[in-house]
Amino acid sequence: MGWGEFFALASPMAWALAVVLFRRSGETMPPFELNLCKNGLSLRLMVLTLLGFTLLTDSPWPAFTGGDYLIMLLSGVLGMALADTLYLRTLNLVGAGRTGVIGGLLSPCVIFVSAIYLGERLSAVQWAGIALVMAGILVVTLKRYQTEVTPADLRKGLLIGVAAMIIMAVGVVMVKPLLEQGPFLWVVAIRLAGGVLAMLTVMTLRREWRKVAAVYARPHPWAMTLFACFLGGFGGSLLWLAGYMLIPASEASIYNEAQGGFMVLFAWLILGEAITARKVLGILLTVSGVLVMLFL
Repeated sequence: MGWGEFFALASPMAWALAVVLFRRSGETMPPFELNLCKNGLSLRLMVLTLLGFTLLTDSPWPAFTGGDYLIMLLSGVLGMALADTLYLRTLNLVGAGRTGVIGGLLSPCVIFVSAIYLGERLSAVQWAGIALVMAGILVVTLKRYQTEVTPADLRKGLLIGVAAMIIMAVGVVMVKPLLEQGPFLWVVAIRLAGGVLAMLTVMTLRREWRKVAAVYARPHPWAMTLFACFLGGFGGSLLWLAGYMLIPASEASIYNEAQGGFMVLFAWLILGEAITARKVLGILLTVSGVLVMLFL
């Protein structure tokens, strides 16, 4: 295994572990405050990384237009502020294992949104791949008698999770040309800034600064939460970039789909969630759907 394969596999592992730790953190911290913590820490670390990179390489300021900045900031509002908050809410409702399978919907959503955004038509094979991914999600979320999660929470978690994946896909697709053309670290930093600014604006309009401060002042496993924020918001992104830089994108995408399996495994080891046949089948179906869309 080369460094490219290592980074491409380490990225979903890091994110899966972060999500499982977020599940534990979510027991004492609401999704909004948890996401603000993640984005705020990630933005600080990204700014420090950019400063160090600029000083070491003497890189010029990127030549972004006003429209470019608007797209990056809006992408951050959608992906980092709204979608990630909804994703953490799904995590609290249905658990890490099921959330991991629902997360497999992101790749089909990106393909679908790209088709709409670029005016292309989805092929029959791509529709078949989407159907497989949806089947995997339904396998782990539809069950007549639930013991771990109530039917109401399952329905709500499924709807919120699907909405999160769609919004996340829109945010990624709209910024994709800039990710390919502009300096990656700058695009990520500005996108993060858009997410943080949006969340701070919401807090200001709702006059919730004291409420958020009170949440942060409560007893909380901060060491675990900050480690999860580092893994999920900063470390995972850099590992993802390294994988895509060193090996073909299609190959890196396959490694990234291991996230669902890692989440089920870590949820079992850390949270005590059961590894059921339904979860395993759901993972196999979602990964199969992505493979169909990538290679057929």
